[in-house]
Amino acid sequence: MKCLSHRLGLWPEHFFEYRSMSDVNAPAGLAALEARLQQDLAWLDLPARPWVKARVSAGQAVLDVAIIGGGMAGLALAAELRNLGVAAVIFDQSPAGFEGPWATTARMETLRSPKQLTGPALGLPALTFRAWYEAQFGIDGWALLDKIPRLQWAEYLRWYRKVLALDVRNEHRVSRVAPRADGLIELDIVTPVQTQFLLARHVVLATGRDGLGGPWVPDFARQLPEHSWTHSAAGLQDGWFTGKRVAVIGGGASAMDSAATALEAGATRVDLLIRRAELPRINKGKGVGNPGMVHGYWRLPDIWKWRIRHYLNTQQVPPPRGSTLRVSGSGKARFMLDSPVLSVEQNPAGGVWLNTPKARIEADFVVFATGFRTDFRQRPEFAPFSSQIRVWQDRFEAPQGETDSE
Repeated sequence: MKCLSHRLGLWPEHFFEYRSMSDVNAPAGLAALEARLQQDLAWLDLPARPWVKARVSAGQAVLDVAIIGGGMAGLALAAELRNLGVAAVIFDQSPAGFEGPWATTARMETLRSPKQLTGPALGLPALTFRAWYEAQFGIDGWALLDKIPRLQWAEYLRWYRKVLALDVRNEHRVSRVAPRADGLIELDIVTPVQTQFLLARHVVLATGRDGLGGPWVPDFARQLPEHSWTHSAAGLQDGWFTGKRVAVIGGGASAMDSAATALEAGATRVDLLIRRAELPRINKGKGVGNPGMVHGYWRLPDIWKWRIRHYLNTQQVPPPRGSTLRVSGSGKARFMLDSPVLSVEQNPAGGVWLNTPKARIEADFVVFATGFRTDFRQRPEFAPFSSQIRVWQDRFEAPQGETDSE
């Protein structure tokens, strides 16, 4: 190593710490990984120098790009724009480190996707979750890992934000987005101390499924006392379940996570009320991660875009095996298939009755794991431009037999 480095005119400080073969599996530590990342960026001459000409309107500086939402998508976009020499500011309503669902509302033990996916690394190996994990737990630790623990993913995203020095402004809730005739976009932003008025050239919505509509529950949920039910995305609290009979409506991943949370919090029994006669077993949507699909989908004619989306929607995604076993192994859960809820009643003695075609279920608390609906009308902050949004039904008539609620 020394002889070669001297011949090339390089000195030891140009190399990362050399470790013997016997020590190759030892964790290098985050400091070494961060040094490697900075070297990679320097070798690639990233980030590019800022090149967008500053703009001022009525004495106010205009943001180049405002990103609403500081979860994984918002962070990745800001990082990529930064590499391209474009300044982006992220606004997120959550406290620092609690953007997205990972450390707030999500209840699964691990991510559902394979650990090998590169995530928001932007082609930089040192920015991957794997690099972050191996730096702390070694190569052997990575080999032993099955799926990524949810809270470790949250920690990784916090590190991602820090190491890239992204401009994230927490506890900033965007209350209004209004395009102007001059091409700029007005933003009203509420913080704990004031309401700000900002201008931006471009605005990107990275608000997740909840941010483009909201949680959906069937109409009969409104007949129940507020204290007796919740949606699975509400951030489940252990105290809601201790010593109670719980009904979970749904059979997907969030239903399993909700049921497991209730059981582990001390629920005496959990009934999962599932419309389908049997749970799907094969995830037909895994193919969408194929590079050909990722880069070619937009070129497909509308009829094929619709057919693919409709097929995946009707086939549905099976709940993860690990999540299902987490519930079934408790001995206190019942999977009630072919059991849509037809009606509900309050029990005079306390709790509620849920009527299905097969049984009348008594519960003290109900969790609706019924998903989300994309509906801009539910988001008042987007009202100034929601009428300009076009959806499938505005441009396309689905073939007979291929319509669905989405």
